[in-house]
Amino acid sequence: MSELVKVVDSLENKISKLLHKLEVLHQSNTKLQEELSGLKEDKDKVLDSVSMWEEKYNSLKLANSMLGSNTNKTEAKLKINTLIRELDYCIAQLSE
Repeated sequence: MSELVKVVDSLENKISKLLHKLEVLHQSNTKLQEELSGLKEDKDKVLDSVSMWEEKYNSLKLANSMLGSNTNKTEAKLKINTLIRELDYCIAQLSE
């Protein structure tokens, strides 16, 4: 009978330890999920910032080409032609 009590006590002890480990893992998981969420927000902010700076860079490139830079004149002409085509399309849509 005393062996049975020892086995039961041992099982209770192991279950208690497992439950404690489970709780610690749940807390760790929650903390990691919060950290992941914060990192995703940071990543989105960085991507938005990169996109904004790319737009500014392209605008500056276009402005430089319009100011007479020889290297980007053809690019500026193509961009202007694209804008004119888009305007023509919009005017045609409005006139229908």
